[in-house]
Amino acid sequence: MKTTVTKRDLAELMSNNPEVKYVRAKRLLAIARKSPQRVYPHLEFFASLLKSENNILKWTAIDIMGYVSKVDKKKQVDRLLRQLYGFLEGGKLITANHAIGALANVALAKPEHRKRIIRKLLNTEHNSYETDECRNIALGKVVQVLGLLSTDLNLDDHVVQFIERQTSNPRPSTRKKAERFLRNIDKSHKTLGAGHEMDQDQGNRITAIH
Repeated sequence: MKTTVTKRDLAELMSNNPEVKYVRAKRLLAIARKSPQRVYPHLEFFASLLKSENNILKWTAIDIMGYVSKVDKKKQVDRLLRQLYGFLEGGKLITANHAIGALANVALAKPEHRKRIIRKLLNTEHNSYETDECRNIALGKVVQVLGLLSTDLNLDDHVVQFIERQTSNPRPSTRKKAERFLRNIDKSHKTLGAGHEMDQDQGNRITAIH
C-alpha cells in the first residue's frame, strides 16, 4: 500500500458516496497508524473534521489525532485536547470510544498530558450516555487503555480504586477486563518482590521503580 496522502484521498474522504468515503477513511487511518508523518502535514484538514456532523469523518479525525500525536513536534494536537475531552462527555458511545483510544495514544506520545488524560478517562464513570449499558461499554474501553498507560508499578490510588469498582460492573466483559487488570498488577508486584528478595540474597542493591 502506498503511504502518500494525496489530494484524491482527501477529496474522496469528503465524497457523498458512503462506500467511497468509508474505503478512503480506512486507507487514511492505515497510513496514519503506520506512517503518521505522512498524514501530519494535513493535520489542519483533519482537525476541521472534528466538528463534522458526519460520523465517519468525525471518527476518522479523532483517531488520526491520536496517531499523529507521536510526530507532533509543533504541539498542534495539544490545542485540540479540549475537543477530544468533550467527546468523552458528549454522551455518544461510539464517538466516546474513539476519543478514549485517541487520548490513550496522545498520553503515550505526550507524557506531560498523561495525568490529565487519565483523570478525564476516570471521569467516564460519571458521564451520561444513551443508556447505562453504553456507559458500561465505555468503562470497559477505559479499563483496557489504562492497562497500556499504567505501566508504572506505583499506580495512582484513584486508578486502582476505579479498576476495583469495575470488578462489580454489571457488564461481564468490562468486569473481566478489570479483574484481569488487577491480576496483572498482582503478578507484577510478585515478580518484583521475588526479584528483590533474590538480589538481597546476593547482596545487590535494588533501584526502586518510579
